[in-house]
Amino acid sequence: MKCINPNRSKDEFYSDLKQKLEKEHSFPSVYMFKFIVPNSNKLHAQVEALFGDEAQISIRESSKGNYVSVTAKELMLSAENIIARYRSASKIEGIVSL
Repeated sequence: MKCINPNRSKDEFYSDLKQKLEKEHSFPSVYMFKFIVPNSNKLHAQVEALFGDEAQISIRESSKGNYVSVTAKELMLSAENIIARYRSASKIEGIVSL
């Protein structure tokens, strides 16, 4: 997920993302999510809670230990499901979606 252009609304961004996902993926499909969050057990738990038990999640700490990257691979049924996941993730304080 790319940074949101300040001249576009979030709805426009997600609409464009949906079109791109539908063009590049056939569903169901394994999708890889990548996030960066401040290094906090609370935030780790919030990010991990976004995904089901079947998701493969890996966490890697930054060199200084201030941040962690979270990579999750999960079978997604549609572009709408992916966008819903990104919308839920955006509610987590300090998260950056890649």
